[in-house]
Amino acid sequence: MKKTTLIPIFLTAILTFFFTRQYFMQGEEMHAEKHEEGEHESIMIFSQELLNEFGIVVETVSGGVLEQTIELPGEIQIDPDRLAHITPRFVGVVKEVFKQMGESVKKGDRLAIIESNESLTTYELHSSMDGVIIDMHFTKGETAQRPDHFFAVADLSEVWVNLSVYQKFISQISLGQSVSISVNSAIAQTGNISYVSPTLDKHTRTATARIVLKNSDGKFRPGQFITGNVVINQGEYSVLIPKTALETVKGKTVVFVKNQNGFEPVTVKIGKENHNSVEIISGLEAGQKYVSKGGFVLKAQMAKGSFGGGHGH
Repeated sequence: MKKTTLIPIFLTAILTFFFTRQYFMQGEEMHAEKHEEGEHESIMIFSQELLNEFGIVVETVSGGVLEQTIELPGEIQIDPDRLAHITPRFVGVVKEVFKQMGESVKKGDRLAIIESNESLTTYELHSSMDGVIIDMHFTKGETAQRPDHFFAVADLSEVWVNLSVYQKFISQISLGQSVSISVNSAIAQTGNISYVSPTLDKHTRTATARIVLKNSDGKFRPGQFITGNVVINQGEYSVLIPKTALETVKGKTVVFVKNQNGFEPVTVKIGKENHNSVEIISGLEAGQKYVSKGGFVLKAQMAKGSFGGGHGH
């Protein structure tokens, strides 16, 4: 009887040990999976001096205006109404030339003296407008005649910017839209579209959108290539941050948020965006402190584990 009684007890002990072991193994696996899937450890807070050294910038989450734009190539051109070609009235020999290429002139300034071949009397050529001589074909002693010989005077105090609008963007372009004009990636001036061509260029299959710019300082030169960023949509958003704040950790888009323990990567969902800024739909709230620049340093150090684990600096 005793031997028979011991067998069930022994079997019960074995089964209990087996199921208990399985339970703890599953718990450890679940813990490991949870750790792998993304319970990010906070990174310890550093002194401001160290943050500055690493180029880490901390800002407060806030809202703002987001402009969505289309980037279009363009060229600076002369307004045809501000360009004059001054030509000789009669065929004759050029006796004197008073102005040269690139010189500024006033309306009425003498440009040249010509002796007529017919009357053998001299007459003067005068500038018909204020401007700059951008082209000329006049040499002392040569015979001057239309249309080969002329002075081209342009008033460059205002210039045209002609943007090439691709077919896929034409429906989004309209009169009055704001455009930022950039030269060598730096914004030089802002204007508004005053003209959109009703037809397409037969060679490029693009339309033309025009902006008239003030150019009293002469920084825009005809023939210069520029970039125009046309504002097609503008809205106010409650959470707006620079794109430099976004990092990728384990395949997720995160922003490093500062809390009482340190810097923690928080997963965010993005909404509308432009070249510089992005709307955050979830993950951040107004008033939170976050890393707007330099998050890649925290990401790298977090991967190495040298900033975490309770090591304050």
